[in-house]
Amino acid sequence: FEDWIMPILDQMLKEQNEQGVNWTPSKMIARMGQVIDNTDCIAYWAWKNDIPIFCPPITDGSIGDMLFFHSYKNPGLRVDVVEDVRRINDLAMKSSPRRTGMLLLGGGVPKHHICNANLMRNGADFAVYVNTAQEFDGSDSGARPDEAISWGKIKIDAKPVKVCADATIILPLLISQTFARHWTQHDADATIASRE
Repeated sequence: FEDWIMPILDQMLKEQNEQGVNWTPSKMIARMGQVIDNTDCIAYWAWKNDIPIFCPPITDGSIGDMLFFHSYKNPGLRVDVVEDVRRINDLAMKSSPRRTGMLLLGGGVPKHHICNANLMRNGADFAVYVNTAQEFDGSDSGARPDEAISWGKIKIDAKPVKVCADATIILPLLISQTFARHWTQHDADATIASRE
């Protein structure tokens, strides 16, 4: 991983210094999706379709380790989390009068940021939580949708659902019985043709 990501971080630092690029976690992920150039990768398709992937805790784990090592090898790279917070909140606030929905796989910081963005627009219209966390320990991950309703993160008249299960098992089942059920080969061909 280090051999793959260090040249990306070097290039990002160069663009920051020469072009004034303000790197954010979502811009980093887009760059990684571009560089990976693999159609089996979600980050690749998100980059290809200009869909941001927000990851406030990007420094938690191997990427954080690589940023730390890079700060000694080639210091100066900055990653601006605040710009991403503004961007996700602005997306939610500017969605009105359209409605928003949250499909939350897992919990923790990403769940909190998505819910908080919807708080800025007076709540999401739809919410599905999929995780194995329980509320007895007081964690945000284990909090049920009614907790988000009490904060205004989900609208009071919404009908949110929490599925207590592993997301890697449930997500393919959810997609197969919802979005994919209405997808045809014609849709796939039209999507591919529009990208060419």
